[in-house]
Amino acid sequence: MTAATTAHKGGRWIERWDPENEQFWEAEGKHIAKRNLIFSVMSEHIGFSVWSMFSVLALFMGPEYGVDPAGKFFLVAVASLVGATLRVPYGFAVARFGGRNWTIFSAAMLLVPTIALLIVMEPGTSYSTFMLVAVLTGVGGANFASSMTNINSFYPLRLKGWALGMNAGGGNIGVAVVQLLGLLIIAIAGAANPRVLLGVYIPLIIAATVCSALYMNNLGPVKNDGGAAREAVKDRHTWIMSFLYIGTFGSFIGYSFAFGLVLTAQFGRTPLQAASLTFIGPLLGSLIRPVGGKLADRLGGARVTLVNFALMTAAVGVVVTASFQASLPLFIGGFIVLFVLTGIGNGSTYKMIPGIYRAKATAKGLTGEAADVYARRLSGASMSLIGAIGAFGGLGINLALRQSFLTSQSGTTAFVFFLGYYVVCSAVTWAVYLRRPAAAAELPAGHAERPQRQPVYAEV
Repeated sequence: MTAATTAHKGGRWIERWDPENEQFWEAEGKHIAKRNLIFSVMSEHIGFSVWSMFSVLALFMGPEYGVDPAGKFFLVAVASLVGATLRVPYGFAVARFGGRNWTIFSAAMLLVPTIALLIVMEPGTSYSTFMLVAVLTGVGGANFASSMTNINSFYPLRLKGWALGMNAGGGNIGVAVVQLLGLLIIAIAGAANPRVLLGVYIPLIIAATVCSALYMNNLGPVKNDGGAAREAVKDRHTWIMSFLYIGTFGSFIGYSFAFGLVLTAQFGRTPLQAASLTFIGPLLGSLIRPVGGKLADRLGGARVTLVNFALMTAAVGVVVTASFQASLPLFIGGFIVLFVLTGIGNGSTYKMIPGIYRAKATAKGLTGEAADVYARRLSGASMSLIGAIGAFGGLGINLALRQSFLTSQSGTTAFVFFLGYYVVCSAVTWAVYLRRPAAAAELPAGHAERPQRQPVYAEV
């Protein structure tokens, strides 16, 4: 099977694609997939930088801007909300317009909030104007859904954990990069020059748009399937995985947006001192995400996710203790560990999605290509919804911190709530994906009559 193209759609369309066929994969599939992965990461990376831009610009917004800590938390919460909401249409746009075509459009769209910020980023700008521009930055967060949906179609099941981890990790690291650039600009040009940061990103957005047009492909076989979307909405695993993804990705993006603000508002750090620390956590969390996917490929996503949530519970316990004791070193240490664990959990949970639907296909008695088609249909449809709902976790974290600071001038209450959420996530992961049905446990190993009422998800 070859990657033949049709003239009526243009040379960037691939009409036949079969990554599960090893001969096709080795001959040409993996080379095409790798090229598309590279430029998908480039566009998504810049999207994350734009989405998280206000978390950095907030450090430039001194008293002369007239915005208090609660107001800054609300700005980043608005960006989180819009990015999460737009992930649903962005995810389905890949099949409607083509992965390459939509990447070109979504990358070019990043110019809108960046240029708007370049114009308004100065003292005297009204809070409502900043709110409007925060809405525009949400398009950067939506890029994740279309990018992940697109790359999911390029890779075979056995490599999805690695591929999705690389794609998402390369995108996530955009949060750390924009924070590092913010640090450099504050250190060199001073906190009164936020426009320098925005000026850096405009040529990068143009480059990502052009590279997407030149080097990426559309996959003809990827079609929007209204039936699959409706089935995914009705399937309980879509909502269970959304709940878990709120705990991993929602935590990553929420903490990424909020970390610098907490350091300045609760621990009295200057913008330069905060900026020198904020990039470390998102950087490590992003770099470790492919490792989470790889571990899930080897050990099973459910197992890795369960252990990871248990460790996240312990890490946020350290953060709560540090918050009560006002210990900055302990707080930073606990937060950095928490960032690393969110990255591992991001990789392992996203690996679970295609595995769950492959297990469901087996439980339905499907085999071979029929099982692959079922798994691709349902996992592709559910990914857009899961990615969108998971991103709402960023909104929840920033709203919780905003309320906590309004009532007690500290984030401690919010951190206690987050701890409880991770405990529930651990319980759900075990109960749904790792607990053996009682009837199955009563039968000896290898028994031919082992019940099939519930798929075995430990390997997903």
